[in-house]
Amino acid sequence: MTDTPSVILGLCSFTHDSSAALLMDGELVGFVEEERLSGLKHTKRYPELAVEWLLEQAGIKAGDVEAVAYNFQPGPYLTEIPSALAMALSSSTRSRSLLRAAGFAKVGRRTRQRLTHLAARFPAALVTPVLHHRAHQLAAFAASGWHESAVLVVDSLGERQTTTIARGHLDVRGLPLTHTAHEVLDPASLGYVYGAVTEHLGWRRGDEEGTVMALAALGDPARFRPLLARAVRTTSRGFTVDPTLFPPRVLTSGYPRTSPLFALKTCPPRLSGQPVTQVHQDLAAALQERTEQVMLHLARTARQLTGSRRLCVGGGVATNCVSIGRIIDEGIFDEVFVPPAPGDAGTAIGAAIAVHTDAASPRPITGVSGACYLGPAYPTPELELHSWPGLREETPQGDPAEHLAEQLARGLIVGLFQGRIEAGPRALGNRSILASPLEPGVVERLNATVKYREPFRPFAPMVPAEHAGEFFTLGQTAPFMSMASRVTATTRELVPAVVHANDTARLQTVTKELNPFVHAVLTAFGRRTGVPVLINTSLNVKGQPICGTPAMALDCLANSGLDALLIEGRWVTK
Repeated sequence: MTDTPSVILGLCSFTHDSSAALLMDGELVGFVEEERLSGLKHTKRYPELAVEWLLEQAGIKAGDVEAVAYNFQPGPYLTEIPSALAMALSSSTRSRSLLRAAGFAKVGRRTRQRLTHLAARFPAALVTPVLHHRAHQLAAFAASGWHESAVLVVDSLGERQTTTIARGHLDVRGLPLTHTAHEVLDPASLGYVYGAVTEHLGWRRGDEEGTVMALAALGDPARFRPLLARAVRTTSRGFTVDPTLFPPRVLTSGYPRTSPLFALKTCPPRLSGQPVTQVHQDLAAALQERTEQVMLHLARTARQLTGSRRLCVGGGVATNCVSIGRIIDEGIFDEVFVPPAPGDAGTAIGAAIAVHTDAASPRPITGVSGACYLGPAYPTPELELHSWPGLREETPQGDPAEHLAEQLARGLIVGLFQGRIEAGPRALGNRSILASPLEPGVVERLNATVKYREPFRPFAPMVPAEHAGEFFTLGQTAPFMSMASRVTATTRELVPAVVHANDTARLQTVTKELNPFVHAVLTAFGRRTGVPVLINTSLNVKGQPICGTPAMALDCLANSGLDALLIEGRWVTK
């Protein structure tokens, strides 16, 4: 391998949300999450299908890969061991001390083994572990396209770090760099607390935190406000977590993340399928309120430490769109950016960028800024419908965008499969379910017969960027559906279906440049109805990943309450 590798494979693997990204001479060839191709949601397996597609897309073989960038380093796990052992000195953490030390040692060893495994898969490549939060930082900052900004990363755990504040800038070569100004170390973890309460409330940690965020709008935070303020206390530059309520993590399964004291002061753990009552709503509300308060505190700290007027936010907690909306509303920064894949999957991109910049490459990073449609496309799918005997293909009438708008205006709920797969957890118009927000009972129908999910969960609106100000007060673009916005009186009057109980909506602003087809559909729908707003939710049902392949999309149509599927201009119905 040369000192400056030109072919760099970035990987997120063996933990959760496996993914792969490929840089060639600084250009992003593509990025995709393994679940979109395998159908296994949040899979931690090596991203075999993702890597296979990337190599095929680039016209190369595994032996041509010169560098592999992995999104974790083993060393920092081992440096946590003395701190874990020191927990034996406190009665509140003593029971977790040895378990924690052993857990971090185990994960450190496993990370080294994973690097060895990757070296065997790519014998011609140098395998480089990248600090997890650095990968998050670079993924977020490079996607923004900005020359300089503050970068805030908040997640559950990256080696030892749970929160970092950095300054991002472009160097003289135009390459993105980040410099960490402050870090918060585990066991102080906002992502850990949110996941623990999610699990306590009966939903899957690492998957259904968004359900708890939605539930929060129905509760009264006052009931548990003092408890959550005690649980997560802010400090001058960060926060701490009370170990008597949230015992320190041990990186070994089977150990609860909430204490008996937490259950005593709130409610017993709710089992999945049990009724959701007022106490669950109130606990969710208090958790969400405290999360927003801490995120605002961290954003102010980032502004103070970096002096920047723009902010990039990454890490799993960046998917808490209500918190992001609060940061925007407070006016701490002139503009706030969240990349399309802020969670661990996106670190495959960030890790590859880190290796590229560290190699002193003269070539700038391209194909990352503002990009979200980065995965495989199926422009001429073979629709062998004999596997789905209840489906039939029809010829759409006229222009596909006009045809889709007409069917939506008539009240149909339609899946849309077009172009390259989106990066990240939000469907952004290429693997989406679309519906008219003007149709009576549309939210209830979507939740009950299409998505099969809780009735209190809201649906996000999409709107042409040039019309966003008529319906939403956010005051900036939201191309990746990562920000909750207050709504205008017009929205409350004309499209209340997209307004959640907290008077917000997680909007997506659509431009003709980024997604011309969806922009055309919105425009055509607005011409028919007077309201250029559609409901957009992901093309999947609860518990399944977003449909990445034609077969997955046809399965979704056949096994849900969808009325039809527009797949690369072809109209499939039941």
